Amino acid sequence: MVQFVSIEEAVALVKKGARLGTSGFIGPSAPIKLIKALADAGTNELTLIQPVTSFPGATHDIDWLAENNQIAKGILSHTGTSKQVSGQFLAGDLEVEYTPMGTIIECLHAAGAGLGGVLTPTGVGTTQEENHKKVEINGKEYLFYEPLPLDVAFVKASKADKFGNLVCQGTEKFLTKEMALAADIVIAEVSEIVETGDIDPDDVFVPGVLVDYVVQGMTPEENTKYYTELWGNAKMLREG
Repeated sequence: MVQFVSIEEAVALVKKGARLGTSGFIGPSAPIKLIKALADAGTNELTLIQPVTSFPGATHDIDWLAENNQIAKGILSHTGTSKQVSGQFLAGDLEVEYTPMGTIIECLHAAGAGLGGVLTPTGVGTTQEENHKKVEINGKEYLFYEPLPLDVAFVKASKADKFGNLVCQGTEKFLTKEMALAADIVIAEVSEIVETGDIDPDDVFVPGVLVDYVVQGMTPEENTKYYTELWGNAKMLREG
């Protein structure tokens, strides 16, 4: 049964050395209250699993964890949008396992579905071969990747009802379902909490059976104000 808890109670569930996944896409739709509270808590030696890193125009979301040296390893597709993460990697202070975005997604899916791994032709003939077994099937070469289970997933949604059913919009949908399936503990940061029955079943993106905890994030109005200011300060908003 889903539990509704405070931000502080939620981040206390993330233990030192945990494998953490966060949803969102280059800043937008990131569960930023959870990430900021985790940074404040100082929980470290984390393995961060997230294909795309933070918002490029400011110190944001996972940058807060990197600033505190809380990330020991990243399984990421790129680090170019995060000065903190890329700087630590280039300095040799952070281990990064670069993995193609689609492959990370499939490995999360494999963990959630109980599959033994992923075979993909992506990366054949590249440095990916150094760390992944190559196999040939019907004359075609593939690389084998193990599943990516998570200890904890931070996901963002627009709404949750009292059963934990989540409505996700836009980039909130990126990786949310895959991480919810792959994680032992799923914590959803939501803009609105509504009564059971207020969400049309057809609008449910993540069923409540996959969600363990829900926290109140920014309201829709606060969310709009926050991102308008963030993008405006970074000169990333079109006039008009």
